[in-house]
Amino acid sequence: MILNTEFVITKDKSRFPIDEVVRLLHTTYWVANRSEEQIRKAIDNSIVFVAYDVQTDKFVGIARVITDYATSYYICDVVVDDAYRGNGIGGKLVETVVSDDALVPLRGNSYDKGCAWFLRTVWI
Repeated sequence: MILNTEFVITKDKSRFPIDEVVRLLHTTYWVANRSEEQIRKAIDNSIVFVAYDVQTDKFVGIARVITDYATSYYICDVVVDDAYRGNGIGGKLVETVVSDDALVPLRGNSYDKGCAWFLRTVWI
């Protein structure tokens, strides 16, 4: 486990290491059966926030957002690399999502009822 790392979060899709994103998402039970093509298409049609380790510029986490830009958005696919868990990166990804200028006026939701406790701690 890598502790106390500094990280940066961006929406700049030109910096996305798509192969690493696919690999990380495939480690989850809810994405494990999605094809690489499905993951790429989902990313292309979503707002995606990614976290990087400042010292190594290594991709360490992702949060994907689906929105209509009018009424609501859904946070999905929040995942942090196992080696970087425990540094608050997942929480910071969600905080970054909910404070994004395009999303602030909208109602935020999550598809995953299992993470509702986590999201409530960030949104409250």
